Amino acid sequence: MIVLNVTYKCKPDMREAFLEAILQEGIDVACRAEDGCQKYDYYLPFDGGDELLLVEHWRDADALSAHAKQPHYQRLGELKGAYVNETVVEKYAPLG
Repeated sequence: MIVLNVTYKCKPDMREAFLEAILQEGIDVACRAEDGCQKYDYYLPFDGGDELLLVEHWRDADALSAHAKQPHYQRLGELKGAYVNETVVEKYAPLG
């Protein structure tokens, strides 16, 4: 399994609009339907702010690679241009 913690550092006061655009376009649903996707969930920080956390679990590297080729993945990249200043990706592969 591969785990990604993706932190979107949104433009000021744009976090909710970014999340709404993702949900409205069904990007989250499309990602969850992909072969090999075991988790794809967004989280808001307790203290507010302009960050949005996405936690993804993928079966293996092949599933993650296929994910990056999907049209909804490309659309998410387009949305980021309008709403996000910086994206920080932390990748974990559990031992064992």
